[in-house]
Amino acid sequence: MGLDIAIDLGTSRTRIFLQNKGVVVDEPSVITINLEDDSVVAVGQEAYMMLGRTSSRISAMYPLSGGVISDFGLVEAMIGSMLKRVVSSKIGMPRAVACVPSEITEVEKRAVVNAISGAGIRRVCLIEEPVAAAIGAGLDINSPHGSFVVDIGGGTTDMAVISLSGIAVSRSIKQAGNVMDDEIIKYVKKKYNMLIGKRMAEDAKIKIGSVVPDSVSGTYRIKGRNLLTGMPMCVDITSDETVEPLKDIAAAIVRQVQDILEETPPELIGDIYSDGIVLTGAGSQLSGIDTLIRAATDLKVRVADEPDLCVIKGCGNAIKYIDALNKSDRGGINPISEQY
Repeated sequence: MGLDIAIDLGTSRTRIFLQNKGVVVDEPSVITINLEDDSVVAVGQEAYMMLGRTSSRISAMYPLSGGVISDFGLVEAMIGSMLKRVVSSKIGMPRAVACVPSEITEVEKRAVVNAISGAGIRRVCLIEEPVAAAIGAGLDINSPHGSFVVDIGGGTTDMAVISLSGIAVSRSIKQAGNVMDDEIIKYVKKKYNMLIGKRMAEDAKIKIGSVVPDSVSGTYRIKGRNLLTGMPMCVDITSDETVEPLKDIAAAIVRQVQDILEETPPELIGDIYSDGIVLTGAGSQLSGIDTLIRAATDLKVRVADEPDLCVIKGCGNAIKYIDALNKSDRGGINPISEQY
């Protein structure tokens, strides 16, 4: 019998967790194809290095957008290529736990399942991202106790109040890391008449991005093309400058947090008041985001350890629940929501 695996098929990064080995793949969700014969040139980090640097015969792209699959065939090829690196062909086809945003349609779920199945997985079990993030952050989700998790990823920000391994109240919005990158590009274009690429914007966000003035100091040199002359140029931008393009996205996330609190049952609110809010996902490392949420809710807010890995670790932890799905008496509450 093959080893079971967990897959975090993220808009920005794809991660694979192998039973007994931990996280074995953590690479950008990028694939490069040859347009002349549709063959795959590269996937993951190698393909990411080609973004914006390809010839007319080659195309590098993200095959996922906003937390859902935008090009089914490319996602299947990307997952298949990554799996070949870590799963021997001599091993039987494994079972997989995959995470999905908390509020996607049945058609979007089926697309995820089909893409993973097409890469050679014989059974796919789904778990909602906030539940996986809570498990990965070390929260006890099995008890009748409310936990509030906000997972700020690349394509979506998923947040939920979780109790008894299930979601009591949830939200999923497409205000997340990728939109932040786009806003930085627009800001630089407007202020400096300069066009920069998505990679440059993402690097600036990671290095000096902030949603609260004076929360962090630093400058970052961005390089691009002057839109007036067409010539190369560079500009040093400060942390405080990134507040302008990022503040509206941060405000949208904060509003959704407030909306969830308004809908949460009173008993669970009491638990959240005691424990606070846990932030996960790479976006939670953005300077000042925890401060904004704390100020708006008057609750304790903390960023989980290794926040960008919480979802995949939670998926990996949920592998042990696969066998329980087949039992008539599950002997407890299962965080896995569906199986295909």
